[in-house]
Amino acid sequence: MERNLTLIALFAALIAALGLIPKFTLGFGVPITAQTLGVMLCGTVLGARRGGLAALLFLVLVAVGLPLLAGGRGGLGVFTSASAGFLFGWPVGAFVTGLFVEKVRAGSLAVTSGIASILGGIIVVYGFGIVGMAFVLDKTLVEATLLVTAFIPGDLIKAIVAGVVTAALFKARPNSVLSRA
Repeated sequence: MERNLTLIALFAALIAALGLIPKFTLGFGVPITAQTLGVMLCGTVLGARRGGLAALLFLVLVAVGLPLLAGGRGGLGVFTSASAGFLFGWPVGAFVTGLFVEKVRAGSLAVTSGIASILGGIIVVYGFGIVGMAFVLDKTLVEATLLVTAFIPGDLIKAIVAGVVTAALFKARPNSVLSRA
């Protein structure tokens, strides 16, 4: 139990640390950040339950006002912005990513983790993000979907990185990749 709490807190801190990498904000108010890589790693390394809880803990810390999002943003106001849907999708995305890695045991862990990151860290998170953007920006779902196409190449790179990092960590310290425990 104590180890689980420590790892959940550590991965919430990883998401926060990745927010220190400078963000690039698109014209409609949604920033491109490295933090989604942290969400992907929460799932691929910690597994579904712990990964989802790490992302949820991060959002709770943001909600109480800690400036942990890229650019030093925090507080309840970020949950009403154009990027709010993406934020709400992070715990679910981490959970789905971890669940995929836990269930699919065949093949390379790097490939499995990369695919899991695409499913949970991109498709699920984008699903939440598109709905949130459509609502906040008063756009149709098609218009909001077209707005997020600029994110796809960067997020695919993050998914590949998550796969490679997870596989390397597993090779170096197999017991540290809890999604494979």
